[in-house]
Amino acid sequence: MLVRDAMSTVVLTIGPTHTLRQAARLMSARRIGAAVVHDPDTFGLGIITERDILDAVGSGLDPDRETASAHTTTDVVFAAPAWTLEEAAEAMTHGGFRHLIVLDGDGAVGVVSVRDIIRCWSPARRRRPAVATG
Repeated sequence: MLVRDAMSTVVLTIGPTHTLRQAARLMSARRIGAAVVHDPDTFGLGIITERDILDAVGSGLDPDRETASAHTTTDVVFAAPAWTLEEAAEAMTHGGFRHLIVLDGDGAVGVVSVRDIIRCWSPARRRRPAVATG
C-alpha cells in the first residue's frame, strides 16, 4: 500500500503569524493533529503538531501571544505519494515524529500520520469488503 492510499487530503495550511490558539482551533475543528506552516519569506514549508502546541502551553507560554513560527519544525522530512507505507513508517521511526507532509511537485497534497498507517495495516481494515464507488 502507498502513502497516497493512506494520507489525509485535508491539509490545513497556516501562516507563521497565526497564534498557537488559532492553530489549535483550526486543527481541532478539522480533527487533525498537524498543520502545514507556510512562510515563503524564510523557511518555506514547515509543520506544527498538536504536541508542539501542548508542549508550549504546558511550559507556561501564552497561546494568544506565541506564534506558529516559534514552534514550527522547519527541518522537515517530506513524503511522496508513491512511497510505500513501510518507507513512511521508517522515516517516522528514524526521525522520531508522527506526521509527514506529502508533496507532489511543489505543493503539499496531504499529510500521513502514524494513525493513518496503523489503520491501513490493521487486520480489521484488511477484512472489510471493498466498497464500490462510482
